[in-house]
Amino acid sequence: MKNSRASGSVGILASLRSMSRTSALALLGSLLLSTVSAVAAPAAGPELQKWREVTRFNVKTPYSDMNAGAARVNVDAPEELVRSVVQDFKNYAKFMARFEKSQIVGRSGDKTDVYLQVPILKGAANVWAVVRFDPIKQVDGGEVLTGHMIKGNVKRLDATWRLKKLDDSSTQVALELLIVPDLPVPDSLVVPEVRFAAAKAVEGSRDEAEKRKSH
Repeated sequence: MKNSRASGSVGILASLRSMSRTSALALLGSLLLSTVSAVAAPAAGPELQKWREVTRFNVKTPYSDMNAGAARVNVDAPEELVRSVVQDFKNYAKFMARFEKSQIVGRSGDKTDVYLQVPILKGAANVWAVVRFDPIKQVDGGEVLTGHMIKGNVKRLDATWRLKKLDDSSTQVALELLIVPDLPVPDSLVVPEVRFAAAKAVEGSRDEAEKRKSH
């Protein structure tokens, strides 16, 4: 296997040496494109199922000692369509299972104020907050949409969406959600539930984007 890989590399180098500069650049471009396309949605089957899986994780933020609960998923839809879904604030409750209420309640310049309600502690408490979302920004080759609580019944609520273009027809979307209750509740109870809420949010966003793509 090593010899075959080595001979393949030697063959590519020999081809590049024998080509004109323009032809060599074209070959390199095609090789780079083939590398990028490897992250696109695979054909139907176990690989596609794995590609569509939601990954949950924790994120340390500068806003609190408590971790944010986060999740990411790949979406078989272009970046502009996924962007329109995560910015569809008034309809969050329709396609994100853990968001019970969502409503645009105001605007401040180019920022949008959104009322959100999310149950935590297995439904024993309802978190509500008005979150002010900034316009999407380009950060490290991706898009970031951030929102910070301006009022609510918790100490803090922050939401950060991250979009990464995989290719022209697929996108990775992630949500980092920080909820700091105004109650003496251990992190070990809160963070897993927030992580689950983030997972349902990216899953719902994926399904909504793919549904809109098919229409």
